[in-house]
Amino acid sequence: MLRKKTNGVARRPQRTSILSEAANASVDRRAFLRGSGLAIGGIAAIAATGGTVKQASAATAAVRGTVELKKSVCTHCSVGCTVVAEVSDGVWVGQEPGWDSPFNLGAHCAKGAAVREHAHGERRLKYPMKKENGEWVRISWEQAIDEIGDGMMQIREESGPDSVYWLGSAKHNNEQAYLFRKFAAYWGTNNVDHQARICHSTTVAGVANTWGYGAMTNSYNDIHKSKAIFIIGGNPAEAHPVSLMHLLKAKEQNNAPLIVCDPRFTRTAAHADEYVRFRPGTDVALVWGILYHIFENGWEDKEFIRTRVWGMDQIREEVAKWTPEEVERVTGTPGSQLRRVARTMANNRPGTVIWCMGGTQHSNGNNNTRAYCILQLALGNMGTAGGGTNIFRGHDNVQGATDLGVLADTLPGYYGLSAGSWAHWARVWEEDLDWLKGRFASHKGKDGKEKAMMNLTGIPVSRWIDGVLEAKENLDQPDNTRAMVLWGHAPNSQTRMVEMKKAMEDLDMLVVVDPYPTVSAILHDRTDGVYLLPATTQFETRGSVTASNRSLQWREKVVEPLFESLPDHIIMAKFAKKFGFSDKLFRNIAMDADDEPNVEDLTREFNRGMWTVGYTGQSPERLKLHMANQHTFDRTTLRAVGGPADGDFYGLPWPCWGTPEMNHPGTANLYDMSLPVAEGGLTFRARFGVERNGDNLLADGVYSVGSEIQDGYPEFTMQMLIDLGWDGDLTEEERRSIEYVAGYRDLEGNLTGEGEEVGEQSQTGPYPSDWQDKIGGVNWKTDLTGGIQRVAIAHGCAPFGNAKARAVVWTFPDPVPIHREPLYTNRRDLLPDYATYEDRHFWRVPTMYASIQKQDFSQDYPIILTSGRLVEYEGGGDETRSNPWLAELQQDMFVEINTRDANDLGVRDGADVWVEGPEGGKVKVMAMVTERVGAGVAFMPFHFGGHYQGQDLRSKYPDGADPYVLGESTNVAQTYGYDSVTQMQETKATLCKITVA
Repeated sequence: MLRKKTNGVARRPQRTSILSEAANASVDRRAFLRGSGLAIGGIAAIAATGGTVKQASAATAAVRGTVELKKSVCTHCSVGCTVVAEVSDGVWVGQEPGWDSPFNLGAHCAKGAAVREHAHGERRLKYPMKKENGEWVRISWEQAIDEIGDGMMQIREESGPDSVYWLGSAKHNNEQAYLFRKFAAYWGTNNVDHQARICHSTTVAGVANTWGYGAMTNSYNDIHKSKAIFIIGGNPAEAHPVSLMHLLKAKEQNNAPLIVCDPRFTRTAAHADEYVRFRPGTDVALVWGILYHIFENGWEDKEFIRTRVWGMDQIREEVAKWTPEEVERVTGTPGSQLRRVARTMANNRPGTVIWCMGGTQHSNGNNNTRAYCILQLALGNMGTAGGGTNIFRGHDNVQGATDLGVLADTLPGYYGLSAGSWAHWARVWEEDLDWLKGRFASHKGKDGKEKAMMNLTGIPVSRWIDGVLEAKENLDQPDNTRAMVLWGHAPNSQTRMVEMKKAMEDLDMLVVVDPYPTVSAILHDRTDGVYLLPATTQFETRGSVTASNRSLQWREKVVEPLFESLPDHIIMAKFAKKFGFSDKLFRNIAMDADDEPNVEDLTREFNRGMWTVGYTGQSPERLKLHMANQHTFDRTTLRAVGGPADGDFYGLPWPCWGTPEMNHPGTANLYDMSLPVAEGGLTFRARFGVERNGDNLLADGVYSVGSEIQDGYPEFTMQMLIDLGWDGDLTEEERRSIEYVAGYRDLEGNLTGEGEEVGEQSQTGPYPSDWQDKIGGVNWKTDLTGGIQRVAIAHGCAPFGNAKARAVVWTFPDPVPIHREPLYTNRRDLLPDYATYEDRHFWRVPTMYASIQKQDFSQDYPIILTSGRLVEYEGGGDETRSNPWLAELQQDMFVEINTRDANDLGVRDGADVWVEGPEGGKVKVMAMVTERVGAGVAFMPFHFGGHYQGQDLRSKYPDGADPYVLGESTNVAQTYGYDSVTQMQETKATLCKITVA
């Protein structure tokens, strides 16, 4: 809300008393900033562009004792801003933004400037609790682990391991995320997931299936080199405020036009040279409308397409249908404006494309993300500085948690769930594969065949509700979900909250692990079977975290755990001990004091296994060296200029190939062939084979600088090294490792029985034919010493091959991205041409499409409802609404409604209204009458909770753990709808009706 406030005095008496009690005085922003030294953070953006603000000195802090400076990383959004904490006698007394950090350059947003209060917050969950006869009761950690563990093991015995759902977190550091996924594997389930499912799973699927990796290709800093900036479905000014500093640098320095496409006129759009308003849910039509003009005028990069892209001819056929008239009919955007946008992008190259959840959270979200990628391929903006697809992630480690495999469809490093993938990780863990298999259940499918659950995708978090409520015979697992563990997850960020309430009440057990109790504590009406376990914040532990640009940073521990909270990895260790697999889980992990798994050992263990995405070269020592020498890295290229990390890219952005000893610098810009692979260059990944229907899928006559193979080539295997005559470059240790992976040696390096039949091999001699197939099949992803990677790079080649990006994904429901109307659409006239999918069954659950869309809700629910972020709050909002400095800034949940709609409905600005969705959920919120949204569209932020359909639930929180600000959750009114590939929820394009309360 853009609403001027007095000096911290809340407008409503009850809110004033809450804030006053918390702060022991009236909350005054200026006094707070003066007292804590945080005024710097509020105006640091000025300094970053040459202002006169100077860094404050910790020595001036008005504290007693010695002040230690600890470097950490902000826990809100994915920019990765450095926080310098001032600690005196073990107490966090002040903070500064990291002036040396190339990411934030001394800047903080409101959330970053207030993270000290996040750690020291009085509203935190202070000790373990459980619901007993309707009351919250304090219990010990021992009692909590025993009771929860006994209950889970009984469920496991009765219904199988899949009936316990382990929901992980984008708030875990990399080491905790890795351990969480490993823990779920040892428990015996793939029912494990985290927030990425509902924020960027359609990005990962769409982008990875276009050119190989599903992540941001360049970086915030690389945008400095952009000649044009195209944002669609993103609002970085509010969602990732510090990132805007990098965008504005390009805008001012390069005179780069900023184009913002959004149904809502956001704070980001206020900076735009060209604002494009379009109807929610029509992204593909809009992008094809732009490409129509690019193709029509011959503005595409023909040579780039010829040499590095497959399938563009099929895209041309689809785009040709999207005439300016048809685009305007579907999107509402004038064709003349899109021609101007196309010309601007064509005339200002390289340009970058940026998107966020506005583009991903749709039932055809994978089509959207692929369309954005194809736009960049057509313009030749990939693999170049200033180009790329810059995908802004929402949580501080949502990128890392995704990479580390906290997902229902993969093991760490995107290895998937195939037999070979499990064999790889069993080798990394030095685990008996048969024992691991025995931890999982099997299930007889509808075809009558017994299927191993180990190899089947789990239920995604977007559908956990259906795991509880759906009839057992409709699920692809032995029984329903009976216990739910919400570990660092805000349930109000998910849709269908009316059904969620019922699902929570139907569970045998609900376990919440979080520094704050979250809406999970109070949404339901349970009187027992609920446990709240206090986890620490990330400032009370150490470990690595991956920013949106794929750079890893190391957090120091700022303070010891407060109250009775414990770090997440210690809690996991307690459960592992209870379940009886602690010795196996931590076989190669040392235990520090207080039974804490050693964090650095966890880093080194995932270094030993994550060859696919290059999480192998970032040792703890290298990451700590980067954090200590941030000042040596260039602010645009991210490359160190001299100093102890000379030549490295900051944070060793993955892929950082090979072992740490190989000293690969990381990869700042993916797919940039102008650099040797050894210096951070790359081709497109050969992930999809070498040919399709007789067409060559490999790059045509282009390659990285210094490559000895001067054409396209497939991914590297041992057989490829043999065929090229490069296998002689392997060391004896590397060769023995490959023989171990092939099954001819054991862990100690001794020949197995099968190996002894053939005999010992010389280091460089040829392998006998008996060994050839197995040895030759070992590839760059499964070689545990990285020898294949090392040799390929030594010859100038990318280990993953050199292929064309594919514009057509033949394995997806829509191989060519097409427009499909949202499930709840008010444009019934478009359904004959652009209907949704038929109902289908995937990810273990039945999923409705056509059966919903065939019903006409548009007469009773005529307004399109969308949702998004505010600058003051983050995620489900429990942490930030529990922070007095942020809570004062935004005290009311609201709905933005266009002036015309408000006048037609008799709604006045500031009045209470009901917003009701077609599935019956409704919320009572304050109306904000504004031109930000167009007529027929309404917007609500998704950070609020604690009210439910007009009822204030504050009394249901544990005493002293209720957030200062409560409000209705928009997702109570949001509806069913899931992406056809990833089960991403559809929150950006549903319907509602608005009435005066």
